[in-house]
This record gives sequence, structure tokens and C-alpha cells, in this order.
Amino acid sequence: MNQLLTLLACTGVATASYANNLNYRSPSHNHPGLGVSIHKVNKRNAGAAPYPASQLNFTHGVASGDPYPDSVILWTRCAPMFDDVRSNSTVTGYVSLYNPVPIYGAANDTGPPSTAPICLTYKVSTDRSLATTADSGTVYTSSDTDYTVKVEASGLSPYTEYYYQFSVCGSNNVTSPLGRTKTTPAANDAVTKIALAIFSCSNFPFGFFNAYGNPARKDSVDYVVHLGDYIYEYANGDYGDGSSIGRVALPDRQIYTLYDYRKRLATYRTDQDLLLSHRQFPWIPVWDDHEVADNTYRDGSSELNNTEASFIQDGGVSVDQRKMNAVRAYFEWMPIRQVDMDDGLRIWRSFSIGSLLDLVILDTRQYDRSITDLYWNTHYINQISNDASRSMMGGRQENWFFNQLISSKQRGATWRVIGSQTVYSRVNLSSTYGNVDPLNFDAWDGYQANRNRTYQTLYENEIGNNIVVSGDSHANWVSDLVWLDHTPYDPSSGDGSIGVEFAGAAVSSPSPAGQNISIAAANNASQVLIADNRELQWSELYYRGYFELHISQDSVNASYFGLPTTINRNPNEISLANFTVLNGANALYRNPVPGGGVVENGALKGGETVQTNVTNSTATGLYSISQEEDSVVEDN
Repeated sequence: MNQLLTLLACTGVATASYANNLNYRSPSHNHPGLGVSIHKVNKRNAGAAPYPASQLNFTHGVASGDPYPDSVILWTRCAPMFDDVRSNSTVTGYVSLYNPVPIYGAANDTGPPSTAPICLTYKVSTDRSLATTADSGTVYTSSDTDYTVKVEASGLSPYTEYYYQFSVCGSNNVTSPLGRTKTTPAANDAVTKIALAIFSCSNFPFGFFNAYGNPARKDSVDYVVHLGDYIYEYANGDYGDGSSIGRVALPDRQIYTLYDYRKRLATYRTDQDLLLSHRQFPWIPVWDDHEVADNTYRDGSSELNNTEASFIQDGGVSVDQRKMNAVRAYFEWMPIRQVDMDDGLRIWRSFSIGSLLDLVILDTRQYDRSITDLYWNTHYINQISNDASRSMMGGRQENWFFNQLISSKQRGATWRVIGSQTVYSRVNLSSTYGNVDPLNFDAWDGYQANRNRTYQTLYENEIGNNIVVSGDSHANWVSDLVWLDHTPYDPSSGDGSIGVEFAGAAVSSPSPAGQNISIAAANNASQVLIADNRELQWSELYYRGYFELHISQDSVNASYFGLPTTINRNPNEISLANFTVLNGANALYRNPVPGGGVVENGALKGGETVQTNVTNSTATGLYSISQEEDSVVEDN
């Protein structure tokens, strides 16, 4: 009897330790089939000897994210020293809508499940030595979650810096790297300043992710916001060839299966600057399209749609199965919360960061997006772009978004920062696309009624101090937010604007003007763009990079940084431009021109471009003149 009671007690502890790992849960409350049965995992592993600590390895560092005033998500991966469990692309027979690994099938696309749990402890402290304990716990992982671990550290203090570390149970020397994180201020705290680093579009074969490491080396921000395209789904050579710089993403094929997405994420997380950023800052990430596939929408993507022909030609997997595989892997690998919801696959969420700002993160790609430009239907999407039924995000998310804007004003937040994957402002690209279909209909320009409903909410409710941050385009854009053809607007003063959009270039993905474009050609194209778009104040098409927002009660300052080269790992960056939005102005500050009248590169409306190539080493703080001849991997 005593042995039975001991076994039951141990089983209870094991179940609790599995439950502490959030990755066993479904990313969607309404899709429990996306989760893993802890009871079955525990039963499979019952009585098995644990892996010796000497056979375990913290393979991909640590990460933290989705900070709240009293808690934050902590992540790591601790695995035996062999490849991950594999899975096939789809399943048949009497199984759940989604069947977690392991799934047995073709000989070269399967692997056995783990038969023993991996036990870890974690500790959170306010000091680097971890001498004090703010939170701690025990957690299990297994092959079912790709050996990833995600826990919620709770009972923390608002706007406080913490350090954390994972250890293998019973081991004094098998530990993860030391991570640093920070909680957000309480919603009513009168915080004076917050700094955000804004990233998007990191393509492994196209170059090193130097942009991620620079804010970490400078220690210049509080939190990181990633607007998507954290990974890309292509085989090497399809969109970037990393062979010459040793950056071929694995598996080297177009990815469809759960194993594929896991392995691709694992490859990306070998980049040293990405590991550094995750270790130093809490992230608030969201997916764009390439976390699943190019130009995704509710029912498909540019190369995969719910038709028989597409199923046969494009991977032999359904749209829903591929999306589920990608979503499952994303939630396993990213330090992100499972959002409270009563609808499926929700990632859209918001953060109240003191009384200073509300950060509203949208999903304009995967959730409930109407059909987009799939390259063969561009003119059709143009014709229906102002149809009232079209939405970037679906009716449920739209209503939530508009309510967030209204409630943010009502609670007295000074600023609203809105994270959008694609560029929000109109961008007339007739100089590139011609006059028949002159816009990027994959962005908000293809969903004009949705954008107009957003403007209507802002103007009718007199909601000002709006900052939209966006990615996706691989270029730098700065525009006043203007309801064109509805509200009078003066480009010279900004009168009539309701906010500002700051859109950033890619971490490494190529310029929309071409990977091999010269600075001169890129700047000539930018001159045409600012002439063709009244609200567009700065365009810059050449540099890969990122930008920072430094937010205070008085102003928002945006600092743009370009990378001299991405063909090797280096800490260098060039200050490209700086812009200010004053509290209550709802437009870029002009004196008399935005950005102080001078930028390093691109084209500034009413200003000048002065190229100095003054380069800061974020590792040393020393400045030099950049003379990089080969700044990007050539796209052959």
C-alpha cells in the first residue's frame, strides 16, 4: 500500500511538473487538439530512468517575453544530444484534428518518442548572482514539445529587472546561460520613459542578424517588439542562397511538417546576435506571413490553396494542417503567452505599459484575413480593395482593436503604439508597378475599407497620439497618418494628420528595390516615392537594419539604424535618421522639415541627404568611416 501511495504521489508531482511547462498546452483554448496529453506523456515515461545530466544540453540559450507587471514568460530548450523527433506532413485514420508527435510513417521522416522526462529547475532573482529568489520551480519537458520549456515566472514586482537561469535537476554544473528580463510598469504607474527596439524580416541565407545584437550591446532599450517574418519557409536558393557564408537553413527544403518548422526555428536560433537579444531583453513577438508561408491569408497562401491541384503540386499538405504545424512550432519556440480567448489561433493582444502607452499588437496575416494578392490575381484584388466586406484581421479582431483604441484614450494613456505587420499608410508605387495596379495590395492598400474604419474610429472619437510601427516591406518609411480624400492635410505642416507611422527595414531580407541595388539607384527611387506620396516624409530603400522608439510623456523619438554589411557577424551600425513626434501634435515635428532637415540616406521631403558613412561599433562605442564594399549577399 505504501508503495502504491508513493507511486501515486510521484505521479502527481510529475503531472504538476509537466503542467508547469506551458508548451504542453494548446496555443488556442478552442483547439485543445493542438495541445499534448500530459496524462499520456506521463504514462509513457512512468518508471523510466531520467536522462543523465551528462547527456543533456541547453541547445539554444534562453529567452523571455510577453512581460506583465507581475509576471513574464521564460523559455529554454534542453535536449538529449541527438536530432529532434520528426513528424510527417499529415495524418490519416481516427485521430484528432491535430495529432502531436510522434507520428510514425515513412522511414526517413520519423523518430521514436522520448521515454523519460527531462527535469529542470528554474530560478528568478533581482541580482546576477541569483543569491535571492523572486520565483522558482520545477518543470518537465519531452520530445512531445521538441524538448522546449516555457514557464510563467510570477509574483514579480512592476518595472523591475530580473535575472534567471535553468538547471538540470540534481546537477550543479549543467545550467543554461544566465538571462535578463524586465517586467512592465503597472497600468497606472507614472513611468517617465520607455524604449523599444523594433525588428522584422530576418532571412537566414541573406545574411547575419547583426541588427538584433546592436541594442543589446548598447543596452539601449527596455523591450523588443518583433513584427514578424522571424523565419522564412524556403529551400536554400529559392529566396537567398547562404552557401557562400555558411548559412543554409535546415531542413534544406520548402517546409511543411511540424518537424520542418521546428528544425527551421532551431537553425535560426543558432545566430549569435539573435541568441544575445533573447538573453538580454524580454520580447513581444508576433508572426507575419513567412512563419507559415508567403502571402498567407485565412484560406491559403501564394503557393498553397485549398484545391486538389495545389494539394498535389505544393507539398501534399492541406492549408489547415500546414498552418497548424507552423503555429504549434512557433508557440513552442517563442516566449509568448497563450492569450485568453474564445476564438481560435489568436495571437493579437495588448500591453498597458504604465500610464505612458498602450502597445496593441495586431495579427494582419493568419487570423481571419480576406484573400490577398497572390501574384496571379493582383488586378482582381485592386478591383475589390475597397469592398466593405474585406478585412485585414476579421470582424472579431477589428472590434477588439477599435475597443482597445477607445479604452486606451479613456484610461488616459498618453500614447498608443500599434504593431502592424504590413505598411499601414498608402504608398503609391506607380513608378514601379505602373498606373493600372499602382499599390501594394498585400498591405493595407488592399484593404482600404478596413483602414478607413480604423481612421473613422480615431477621428470620430478624437483619439490622438497614435504611433503605428510596421515591418514586412524590407524598407524604411516615415509617414503622417492621414485619412486621404476625407480629411484635409497639409504636407508642409502635418495639419490634418492623426498620428505617425514608422516602418522599418529588414534585419537581413533584401531591399524591395533589389538585393544588388546601389545606394545611388535606391536613393533615386526614394526621391520619386516621396514626390508621389504627399504623406510620405522619408523613404530609404538601401540599408538593412532596425529602429528604436524612445517614448516619454512629452514626445516619441524614432532613431533609425542601418547596417554597413550583413555578410559577416559584426557590431557596426550607421545612424540613418531621427524623427520626433510631440505630445498632442499628431504629426512629425518639423523645424521646418522633419528629422532636422538632414538624413544619412534615402530621401527626405524638403530636406537633404548627406552621406557620411560614420559608423558606430556597438561593441566598443568607437566611431569610424565605413568602407564596406560587399554589404549584402548577392542574389544570383
